[in-house]
Amino acid sequence: MARRRLVYEGKAKILYEGPEPGTLIQHFKDDTTAGNGEKFDVIEGKGVLNNRISEHIMQGLNSIGVPTHFIRRLNMREQLVRSVEMLPVEIVVRNVAAGSLSRRLGIEEGTQLPRPIIEFYLKNDELHDPMITEEHMIAFNWATQQDIDDMISLALRVNDFLSGLMLGVGIRLIDFKMETGRIWDGDFSRLVVADEISPDSCRLWDAKTGRKLDKDVFRRDLGSLSDAYSEVARRLGIMPRPGEETGRRQGPKLVH
Repeated sequence: MARRRLVYEGKAKILYEGPEPGTLIQHFKDDTTAGNGEKFDVIEGKGVLNNRISEHIMQGLNSIGVPTHFIRRLNMREQLVRSVEMLPVEIVVRNVAAGSLSRRLGIEEGTQLPRPIIEFYLKNDELHDPMITEEHMIAFNWATQQDIDDMISLALRVNDFLSGLMLGVGIRLIDFKMETGRIWDGDFSRLVVADEISPDSCRLWDAKTGRKLDKDVFRRDLGSLSDAYSEVARRLGIMPRPGEETGRRQGPKLVH
């Protein structure tokens, strides 16, 4: 098999040159980090779960007209994606107070917010991804005003879709991180949802018990991260529950 050209390697994924011009192969690793890499472990199977869950979500977004970089899944760990010009900004959408928002503002974790709150962070590990404003993005040419408007619009549409998807299977979407990239068509460009949307980038709580089904399980030593991610995949109908036939794929199971 021909050796693939490495384009980029991050903490949780590797990007290789794709088979066609303008494409990349996105490989999901089992590496797991928290606190900007201060906590590290290799959790077997995590990359497989994130690949399948992100595929499921990206396909759903594409189907309702929310543009993403996702093309198709190639195997259990890899997917074919469009090559995009990534904006150096992370968008965080918060529906419920948790994590850094609770720490910064002294709001009790689990408090329902009056409306979704959108925050922006500069993608810079050395600076620990500091929070930034729209003024910062425009002043330092990290994004234009049109980019910012498009990021907000995409983020709210993803939040609506993801909130409904998760609530339908008994999971509350507390918050999530999203990244965007620019696709060029001649002189015209548009932003699309890029990177991944998975339990690595979302806070997901069981709607009845409040059990955490996301990366906080690893951050806070709350049990098995693999079990938490597997539960999300099972509820979404991506993988069978114990005792179910593996040959018959089922859709999401509605939780009342």
